[in-house]
Amino acid sequence: MANANKKRRLSVYLEPGVTKALAEYAALRAQPRSLIAEAAIASFLSPDAAERQEAALTKRLDQLDRRTARLERDLGIAVETLAVFVRFWLTTNPPLPEPAQAAARAQASERYDDFVAALGRRLAKGPKLWREISDDVGLAPGVDQVPTEG
Repeated sequence: MANANKKRRLSVYLEPGVTKALAEYAALRAQPRSLIAEAAIASFLSPDAAERQEAALTKRLDQLDRRTARLERDLGIAVETLAVFVRFWLTTNPPLPEPAQAAARAQASERYDDFVAALGRRLAKGPKLWREISDDVGLAPGVDQVPTEG
């Protein structure tokens, strides 16, 4: 009668890269490939594996959350910048007299087309204006917050 505790043979098919990595790791540890494979499978099937996977997923979600927060902050800065500019422009430029409005509209249309073309060129090549502003206020690369006055 066969011993119930005796190891049993299992044949698996592995990609060539995985087979090579397994062989290199086994050679580095001076252990048989089957022992390394058994330990890897046991680790994968252990209850700790689910916790590790959950921790990795949580870490990735935290990274995505930080990126989303940065995007929200950057969008808020862009909206506030535009609002401040529009308010400033509207308060400093008086309305034109009625006879000059037609000529101003024609010139505004031409200037708007030039603006859109310049914006397209700027977006195509960079560096982006927000990066220049970050450099101007002395933010180090990767710093998430603009210094506040206080």
